[in-house]
Amino acid sequence: MSHVQSNETGSRPRFFTVAEVADQLRVSNMTVYRLIQAGELPAVRVGRSYRLREEDVDRYLAARYTRAG
Repeated sequence: MSHVQSNETGSRPRFFTVAEVADQLRVSNMTVYRLIQAGELPAVRVGRSYRLREEDVDRYLAARYTRAG
């Protein structure tokens, strides 16, 4: 039995590693760790590593979006 909640589309959420998020954002792994520690990017601790939900990464980016010009 799974206790993972569904996302807005009703499917199970996708999780990324710190390295995958860093690659996607074109920043270092340490930058992602700092965002997690600062509470700016929610993450789930799995053993000694972290997993980040795709929707949380998208929400983080959307909140920092600025239009050029």
